Amino acid sequence: MIPIRNRKKTLQVTVEEMRNFAYSYIEKYAPSKQQLKTYLLKKYLKTSVTNVKKQDVVNLIDIVLSDLEKNKFINDQFYSESKAKSLINRGNSINKIRNYLLGKGINDEYIKNTISKINEDNEDQDFFSAIKICKKKRIGPARTEDNRPLFYKKDISLLARNGFDFETSKKIMDMDKSDYLKIINLL
Repeated sequence: MIPIRNRKKTLQVTVEEMRNFAYSYIEKYAPSKQQLKTYLLKKYLKTSVTNVKKQDVVNLIDIVLSDLEKNKFINDQFYSESKAKSLINRGNSINKIRNYLLGKGINDEYIKNTISKINEDNEDQDFFSAIKICKKKRIGPARTEDNRPLFYKKDISLLARNGFDFETSKKIMDMDKSDYLKIINLL
């Protein structure tokens, strides 16, 4: 026979459970503050705790998040910088990085600081990121000389979909193969 539990959860027990869920999620994914908040809210709306209002759950989540921030388990500034660095290494444009961070719920101030650090390190970061995309996708100057005019529009549109402006895309597409190979060797 299975015993029936009629015991109500207290708010202290709920906070401890929430902290444990947050720790396990942070350990696995290294999320931003907004991602963690969304995860905890979904987790508690699924469990449908009785006699607890949604606003009370949101307040508890805010308490847990502020505690995690104070103890430096989550830090949106660090998250912003580390994600931007990994996205740059993959060859993403600054526009794509900005939109990615906005989608993750990062504060505008942190995004501006991150983008300005990127521009301080390298003024023409989009140019080098576009070169990386060309190498990875084998487009533009990475193509054989016979096929370049045939695929010009397709290659420029691929660069545009990756967040590069027209001037940068045109500069990359009009580049000689020898110049491209020199830059690739430097990267």
